[in-house]
Amino acid sequence: MKRIYFLVPDIEITKKIVDELLLARVDERHIHVLAKRGVPLEDLPEATFLQKTDFIPSLEQGIAVGGMTGMLAGLVAVALPTGLVLGGGAVLAISLLGAGVGAWSSSMIGASIGNRQLKNYEDAMERGELLVMVDVPKDRVEEIEELIKKHHPEAECEGTEPTIPPFP
Repeated sequence: MKRIYFLVPDIEITKKIVDELLLARVDERHIHVLAKRGVPLEDLPEATFLQKTDFIPSLEQGIAVGGMTGMLAGLVAVALPTGLVLGGGAVLAISLLGAGVGAWSSSMIGASIGNRQLKNYEDAMERGELLVMVDVPKDRVEEIEELIKKHHPEAECEGTEPTIPPFP
């Protein structure tokens, strides 16, 4: 799946775009609309917590860094001549503990900050534009972009994100 970003000038055009996406068989759960704070989105599918924050990328980074740190700590503990005999199970347990602690701490940080991908669009949203994010299979990206450009030339296609998080 890839995420396509569109900046749309107003809510009426956004409603028409969402309707066309639904008619093109894009599930509503794959359409996310974001506007500046205080703008009513009416019946448009609003971006969720996971789209607005860096929770998922931070969680992934925390698992990787915590797991590696735990593995190194476990290997050091096994290699030290402390008189305590530790085996591979201890290395695995310490690695898993490190991954868990890393995931927990970094996801808490990621939940408290805005999505880094959305920083590029903050100025446009402050001017009153709406950001539409559409998650589509890789083979439909061009089709959806052309559909929007053809019917709504005022909507600016801002490109695609290489991959979307595994839990959109």
